[in-house]
Amino acid sequence: MSVKFYLKFPLYIIVSFLILLLAWFVLMRPGDEAHTELPDETYQEEELPEKEKQVMEMDEFGLPKENYRVETMRVRSGHTLSHIFDRFGFSPVVTDRVAREMIEVFNPRRMRRGNHYHGYFAMDSTETFDYFVYEISDLEFVLVDFRDSVRVTRVEKEISIVPKMASGVIYSSLWNTLLDNELHPELAIHMSRILAWSVDFYRIFSGDRFKVLYAMKYVDDRPVGVSHVDAVYFMHRGREVEGYRFEADTIKGYYDAAGNNLRKVFLRAPLEFGRISSRYSHSRLHPIHGDRRPHLGTDYAAPHGTPILAVGDGEVTRTSYTRGNGNYVHIRHNSVYETQYLHMSRFATGIRPGVRVTQGQVIGYVGSTGLATGPHVCFRFWKNGQQVDHLRLDFPSGDPLPEDYMDDFVIRMQRLRMELDAIDFAPEV
Repeated sequence: MSVKFYLKFPLYIIVSFLILLLAWFVLMRPGDEAHTELPDETYQEEELPEKEKQVMEMDEFGLPKENYRVETMRVRSGHTLSHIFDRFGFSPVVTDRVAREMIEVFNPRRMRRGNHYHGYFAMDSTETFDYFVYEISDLEFVLVDFRDSVRVTRVEKEISIVPKMASGVIYSSLWNTLLDNELHPELAIHMSRILAWSVDFYRIFSGDRFKVLYAMKYVDDRPVGVSHVDAVYFMHRGREVEGYRFEADTIKGYYDAAGNNLRKVFLRAPLEFGRISSRYSHSRLHPIHGDRRPHLGTDYAAPHGTPILAVGDGEVTRTSYTRGNGNYVHIRHNSVYETQYLHMSRFATGIRPGVRVTQGQVIGYVGSTGLATGPHVCFRFWKNGQQVDHLRLDFPSGDPLPEDYMDDFVIRMQRLRMELDAIDFAPEV
């Protein structure tokens, strides 16, 4: 019996193999539905929409251009989200739902007059309203997606940073020079903050000049502001000032070529921009009383509502009102120095006695309260209990760059200085 089994076994294997081979040949003939190209075709059909999506052109909010008809408008004075959605035909119920969803990322009550908003209507027979976009700023927007359910997101636009260089010769003001040279005016704010302790921007001389290395922010090839300044050279009344940006670990600031901090203990003025309308004097003709009396402060004229800055770190000791001073803030900086800011239209939020403030912090806004003929801030400065002319004082600098960082700083500074040296001054006019 065992002999017969071993004789039959090879024949059985051969027959089974022939049957399987015949079945494979029949199933895999060209033209049949069951062939090897079927999985490939299925794969291609699944990938096709993704390929179409890759070539679809998107607008600045990431929505497909050819799929929608877009209505763009500006927020009008006094208009709220209800006015806007009523324009698009939404019911109060839908508006309320959107408002409740939106409050998580942006308060719709803070929509500003003049800002753009957009409604997206599908380019088909239904013309359904799929998206609503409100532009918070050049850099942010709120996107409301009405497909399926209401979804609200706050989105930051993609920003590219582009290095720039500029120069100029000043004949009136830094601001006007930037505009004359078709440079972004925000650059004036950055430069004035960096050089606030070294350059008196209230006494710019005709012929003062500057060179600057900076970076611009772009959204879709459109400039939206200055990112930062890397290096600046300024010749002020024949005196040269230079500053280089350096950041490492907890160190952040601008330093001269020797590593000295450009930041000093006190700002030269409590405003970023304005003009000196009256100086410190022991005998000034009073504009209201008409007699001569001491004016132990410096008046800076500026538009109503201009932010007033604390010139140094310190503690607010008084926020009050008097008939002569109007609304004023008094700050004690240490045992030696105190400052006072008069004629404010109002105090900044949170400014009250006992609060600590930092240099450059907004403490109030320019006004004309008290005895004042126009909007300005009267800035007063005390040293050891005596009022002095702060413009005649030479304040010490902040902490220099620590020695451990000097090698890295020098390498960076030398590279930036070479780039500054390569810039020609803008042609004189």
